[in-house]
Amino acid sequence: MPRPFTAPAPVSDKPYVEILMAQVRSNQIACIGYDASTKTLAVQFSRNLDHVYHYPNVEPETHEAFMAAESKGKFFGEHIKPLPFDKFSAPSGNEDQKAESGD
Repeated sequence: MPRPFTAPAPVSDKPYVEILMAQVRSNQIACIGYDASTKTLAVQFSRNLDHVYHYPNVEPETHEAFMAAESKGKFFGEHIKPLPFDKFSAPSGNEDQKAESGD
């Protein structure tokens, strides 16, 4: 039986605050960033570089475990996906502001 179609989340009307993101090695996740002062995790997906997702109230230990996870996609699905988020249009020129990550 096919899964029911879920409409994409709307783009948030909240002000966008840019978070420095690191490229990661993953089939599903392109970049991950974290703002420790606001405990906001930022994620950009490989299949949709037009949007950045912000997950508020994420503890630093969760971010560290996400970055260290052997499978970023699996970690995301188990620990991040159920969390509330805000979806933003990715800023233009975003590629210049991403730091290369070694993991």
